[in-house]
Amino acid sequence: MKEEEVKQVVQKHYARVATDTESCCSCGCTGMDSEDISKSIGYSDSEIQAVPDANLGLGCGNPTALGEIKEGEVILDLGSGAGIDCFLAAKKVGTSGKVIGVDMTEEMIQKARENAVKYGYDNVEFRLGYIDELPVGDNSIDVIISNCVINLAPDKLRVFKDAYRVLKKGGRMFVSDIVLLKELSEEDRTNKELLAGCVAGALLKETYLSLIKEAGFKVEILGEDKEISKRQYQGFPLESLNVGAYKV
Repeated sequence: MKEEEVKQVVQKHYARVATDTESCCSCGCTGMDSEDISKSIGYSDSEIQAVPDANLGLGCGNPTALGEIKEGEVILDLGSGAGIDCFLAAKKVGTSGKVIGVDMTEEMIQKARENAVKYGYDNVEFRLGYIDELPVGDNSIDVIISNCVINLAPDKLRVFKDAYRVLKKGGRMFVSDIVLLKELSEEDRTNKELLAGCVAGALLKETYLSLIKEAGFKVEILGEDKEISKRQYQGFPLESLNVGAYKV
């Protein structure tokens, strides 16, 4: 599939998720609801209930819990969806800090902005844009977070290079994402439902890590969840990989 076609498939799927409460919420559709999914990937009850309208069950981890986020810092969320991770980060940075969410789906941006107003998050803003071409200035971000989104991008190296660009020296990136443990068939690779479902666009684990390093980061594996395949992804050979990446 060509890059533009991939983006259109992903945008159409997540526009539907943002506007249709009956649509499948998770990346790997299951019988679990969004709250059950979030608990299974590491969110606490208090985190889920902080902004319940922002929890669509789309993640594969809890990136705000992977590393320290400090008061007063500027946080960037790649693929912010309805805003759940932005709002959790906003509590940590306080009124002296700021959180920016970037998403390519207009319907998600609208939903996130409505949530910010409804729940009174004045230190969060949401920008429409692609995560491989961020609407963010150079060397302006302290911490980047991303939750089960980079696997959807056609050019992941470009994503990591642009993340490196916007981070300050000494900045950190905490990512939860789906990676493959063995290669998929060509049929699975070209399946649009599996693409939107965070499977068909995923890279082999070793390739994924090598691209982060190629972009200039020092990389640390913070955790791996192989059981997620049974819970959410119909047994496909994949895992949720939690990574810390550092701009030194």
